[in-house]
Amino acid sequence: MHFLDQAKIYVSSGAGGPGAVSFRREKFVEYGGPDGGNGGKGGDIVFEAVPGLNTLIDFRYTQHFRAPRGSGGAGANRTGGGGDDRVIQVPVGTQVLDEDREEVLLDFTAPGQREVFLRGGDGGRGNASYKTSTNRAPRQHGTGWPSEEAWVWLRLKLLADAGLVGLPNAGKSTFLNAVTNAQAKVGAYAFTTTRPQLGVVRHHAREFVLADIPGLIEGAAEGAGIGDRFLGHIERCRVLLHLVDAGDADVGESYRIVRDELAAYGAGLDDKPQVVALNKIDTLDDELIAALVGELEEASGAEVIPVSAAAGTGVDWALDRLLDAIGEAAIVVGKDDDGEDEVEWSPV
Repeated sequence: MHFLDQAKIYVSSGAGGPGAVSFRREKFVEYGGPDGGNGGKGGDIVFEAVPGLNTLIDFRYTQHFRAPRGSGGAGANRTGGGGDDRVIQVPVGTQVLDEDREEVLLDFTAPGQREVFLRGGDGGRGNASYKTSTNRAPRQHGTGWPSEEAWVWLRLKLLADAGLVGLPNAGKSTFLNAVTNAQAKVGAYAFTTTRPQLGVVRHHAREFVLADIPGLIEGAAEGAGIGDRFLGHIERCRVLLHLVDAGDADVGESYRIVRDELAAYGAGLDDKPQVVALNKIDTLDDELIAALVGELEEASGAEVIPVSAAAGTGVDWALDRLLDAIGEAAIVVGKDDDGEDEVEWSPV
């Protein structure tokens, strides 16, 4: 499935149905009179967050969404039928922005969240509602309130507990594959990862969601490389795992490049708790590993965990630190009828 995290769509609610102009003409009824019913209400535009979706690719092929209008009223004071609501299903983590992408109109952070975005127009009044003591046979009626329409942007920010950051080819995808069932592409070249990846980590009978985003290079905030477009997917992470390649010429400088790009992006990314790990130590001797760890600790001011995602060295240590930083995680308590894990949230 292709990954798409931005889409522009057109939405329009339904207009109200017109009221009816009708008069009673019944045998053996001495007095007739107006009996035109009101028109029906138009359908609403409703957004709903549903689990199981992690891309906006469907909106590349369907970009116009219109709710039906209400039906017209009829004689015998019959009100027209209302138009059905048009429900637009989006992934959890989707934001609805105005056409200029300057204001967030809706933000979907929980499965099942449902919001009315555009309200359908009310139905017009039938001529029966215009009857007064001085106007016994009104022929006027309402045409129904017009619909509302708008062009909006959908922007997806994946929801994860922890996010992987680092320079290209720092081993982020290898780490994700090692601790989850994800099958992220791995290659011996930069920018192997071109779109965010999600995986569920199960560690010490607990689980959390880990997100891997494409690597950052110097100048990413100005559009260099893939740029910082995908950093929005880790804005809601509670902790970042910063991987530094032990084979880099200057591990301290590698760390600072990524931190500078996080600060340039903003949104509080550089203020998030982080776990720093020196990756790919399986090809180094203990003396060189200790020297590189000391250099990286001096640059980061934090404890550095030496790991090898490919060999599994230090991975459990890094996961322990992530759980500590996350603060709480889901405890697997059993299986449901479909064989899926049942979890309860509890402090670590």
